[in-house]
Amino acid sequence: MSIVDNKTLDPNLVVGVNEDLQPTKSRIMGSLSYTASFLGGCVSIGTFSMGSALIGTLTIAQAILAMTIGCLVIAIALVLIGNAGHKYGMPYVVQLRSSFGTTGVKIPGVLRGLPAIVWFGFQSWVGAGAINSCFKILWGFDNLPVVFGLFTLLQVGLAIKGFHGIKWLENFSCVFIVAILAYMLYVVKTKFAVDISASFANVKGTWGMPFWAATTSFLGIYSTMIINASDYSRNLKEDIKPVKTGSIYTIAILPVTLFMGLIGLLVTAATGNSDPVVVFSTTMGSKFLTVITLLFIAFAQVTTNVLNNIVPPAYVLMESFKMKWSHATVLVGILSVCVMPWKLVTADSAAGLSLFTKVYSAFLGPIFAVMVVDYYFLRKSTLDINTLYDKQGPFKGINWAAIISIAVGALVSVFVVDLSWYISLIPTGVVYYLLMKHMPSSKNFRTGTIFED
Repeated sequence: MSIVDNKTLDPNLVVGVNEDLQPTKSRIMGSLSYTASFLGGCVSIGTFSMGSALIGTLTIAQAILAMTIGCLVIAIALVLIGNAGHKYGMPYVVQLRSSFGTTGVKIPGVLRGLPAIVWFGFQSWVGAGAINSCFKILWGFDNLPVVFGLFTLLQVGLAIKGFHGIKWLENFSCVFIVAILAYMLYVVKTKFAVDISASFANVKGTWGMPFWAATTSFLGIYSTMIINASDYSRNLKEDIKPVKTGSIYTIAILPVTLFMGLIGLLVTAATGNSDPVVVFSTTMGSKFLTVITLLFIAFAQVTTNVLNNIVPPAYVLMESFKMKWSHATVLVGILSVCVMPWKLVTADSAAGLSLFTKVYSAFLGPIFAVMVVDYYFLRKSTLDINTLYDKQGPFKGINWAAIISIAVGALVSVFVVDLSWYISLIPTGVVYYLLMKHMPSSKNFRTGTIFED
């Protein structure tokens, strides 16, 4: 066995590598900035929809517990995957090379990028709807397609500035986001108290499959973010340890998830409408408060999309097609329009989005398992960064052990789609471990592992 911890990249390997894919040279985020980034980045309207999908199934207390469990699992998973990026300063698409190969990274890259693009389009449409409602209230202007186009351009423009722009945006937004979310929940509970009580009067709840499926739904919203955790952690200052990092994730993710999930659950239970723009544009009782709330909904989509739904697919495009950062972010914006998000925002969208989340989680859970087994069990948290950046080195091509393993994990998940992320982990991890040990075509990928000759 020969495990080498080499954090210094050979200058000769940098030639031809996009600067944004090279190891981070300057760590720009401390504890507060990182917390603010995740707090703002996790205010997802998708969480609102997941809360809406729990009506008639769980009690309010059970819904809160399901959200909490999902968030704690997310925090742990982010620490596990993000450790390599934090330690070596590399992005997700480079981290994948040790387990999937320089060519094989395109498969988990697409599986990560596609849900992000769909969520980007969906949330941009919701945000544009909120802005359009503000224009209608204030000036009588009503043209949602135009507002959607301009709103998408705004987000792409902010993303082009990279993590310096993201840091500024998220730091500015976090206090505003928490205050407005608390106010929205207060309004919902006071304005619809009678309707909410009536809606939950006959709900007995369950601790069986629907409860655990709910944890999967809330976990699934962030399962995309989990596997590219290194894209974020590579910007975190090096002296911040894993336990503190996990605390940051929990402090940032749990409150906004509880606020958004509960608002979605309670508002939909009281009004029968799962579209937050429609609900809050007609129930606030004050033009000023209505506009502030709608602007918050729009602003929340910007903070989430820029961090979670533009950066990851942009990195994938850069790695796969040798694109510049600016070109990749523009293409992500174009693709988000192509998914036709206006068809996703319908009366049935909550149930559809919940199913969509569980389905893609069936693939992202196995990718997570492969990355964890490869980094912690086979490489003992130690990498040689030069082999990762050497496209002619031992990780050249496709590691079929990883591809087969995620296929097995996804297949297992199909049988229990409601628990797809959890169910896939152990089968995927075991298969990957055994294939890496015995599969002849994976011989080169055993370089730097416990199986190296």
